[in-house]
Amino acid sequence: MELLAPMRLYTLSKRHFVLVFVVFLICFGLTVFIGIAGPRIIAEQEHNADQLKNINSSIKTGPFSLDSPTLTTYNQQLWLTCVMQAGNSNIKDFKQNFEINVDLKGTMQDASVTHIKSVQQKSRMLHCGVQKCDEIIVLHLGYLNYTRYRVAVSFQGLENISYEIKVKFVWKTYNPTFSQVEIWFRFVFVVLTFMVTCLFAHSLRKFSMRDWGIEQKWMSILLPLLLLYNDPFFPLSFLVNSWFPGTLDAFFQALFLCSLLLFWLCVYHGIRVQGERKFLTFYLPKLIIVGLLWLSAVTLGVWQTVNELQDPTFNYKLDIVNFQGMKVFFLIVVAFYILYLIFLIVRACSELKNMPYSDLRLKFLTALTFVVLVISMVILYLRFGAKALQDNFVAELSTHYQNSAEFLSFYGLLNFYLYTLAFVYSPSKNALYDSQLKDNPAFSMLNDSDDEVIYGSDYEEMPLQNGRANKVTTKYQDDSDSD
Repeated sequence: MELLAPMRLYTLSKRHFVLVFVVFLICFGLTVFIGIAGPRIIAEQEHNADQLKNINSSIKTGPFSLDSPTLTTYNQQLWLTCVMQAGNSNIKDFKQNFEINVDLKGTMQDASVTHIKSVQQKSRMLHCGVQKCDEIIVLHLGYLNYTRYRVAVSFQGLENISYEIKVKFVWKTYNPTFSQVEIWFRFVFVVLTFMVTCLFAHSLRKFSMRDWGIEQKWMSILLPLLLLYNDPFFPLSFLVNSWFPGTLDAFFQALFLCSLLLFWLCVYHGIRVQGERKFLTFYLPKLIIVGLLWLSAVTLGVWQTVNELQDPTFNYKLDIVNFQGMKVFFLIVVAFYILYLIFLIVRACSELKNMPYSDLRLKFLTALTFVVLVISMVILYLRFGAKALQDNFVAELSTHYQNSAEFLSFYGLLNFYLYTLAFVYSPSKNALYDSQLKDNPAFSMLNDSDDEVIYGSDYEEMPLQNGRANKVTTKYQDDSDSD
């Protein structure tokens, strides 16, 4: 019989449910307000091309010599972007292919200069609207080995343009103050997640694992993965000049998010499937769908990291021939996942609407998950807007943040979502008493099925127990009369 280990969900009244949602929203709102008061994530330093070109060079072609600001490990990463502006106001829209040449050198603290990479004739596209052109990523460094960087940039293919073009270069790095805020908040979430994980495991210690509900089994998996999502190894990024800590962080995030997607599929299907859930028929189809999403994300991330180590000017949107095919494949799998999830939710709602306790599990998970998804969509819209993204994969996740609130909102949302589920799915205080009562042969007739098991207060238990006891007594008297 499933759900021998009861859930606090069954003991909550409507007032308690409202309180759970209110506390969740207050905790999430608190992280957002702290983030609003926090520092900007990206620090920028602008340079006009007029001040960078040589006497004999052209404003349209260069070469341009740039020195980066002084960097520390708290700057984390470095971008050099180019922003062009058309001087003719009559221009509406045009595109121009051109080549970009980059020579990169690194400067140590002792002023010694090391040649890093020369990239010749990298193809790029200049797309301009009304007096405004799309930002172009010149180079991106995922980790910093040097105190300063010196870059020489030149263009080929823009010299034949008849109208005037203004060129501006922008250095972008993480704000060191934000990096310190990020370290502290990640540490706080790591500690909170560790405490919640221990408390949840402690609450289930009196029950055999085979008696756990499917939500409780999944929470025992998701909470440790949430610990990895918060990345207890994140401080290594500031101690080791290597690509490994950043790649490990991205791997942990992809693993947790895909596990969360798998959790939703398994729970919505598992609530209405009692008894043994076979691997081939129950888990394998879901693992294939979510596994394809995880594989796509990890493959793209690893591909980018490997190529950026060899070529800092690498841009996967432009330099991967099959990128559009990968993008279409990913969107197809996402669409299939959404349709499958909607199918499971609709079928579960139709089959469990007359089963009060299974229906309660379904309604609570759906309501809380819906709130989380709505907030996520709002954050994504405020973060990216309707404009097509121009940066590479790492830059898309960073340079479009305007303040710490957009960073903390995602971490806070997922953490408090899991904390709320852990609280609701953990056994109630009188769970051991109820379990012992259920195992007592004298009361075994009171527990015929999952939905007939009442986990709650004495006030909630007594009417049903008395009613069923009277039914048993009447049946016993009828049998005696017939004899």
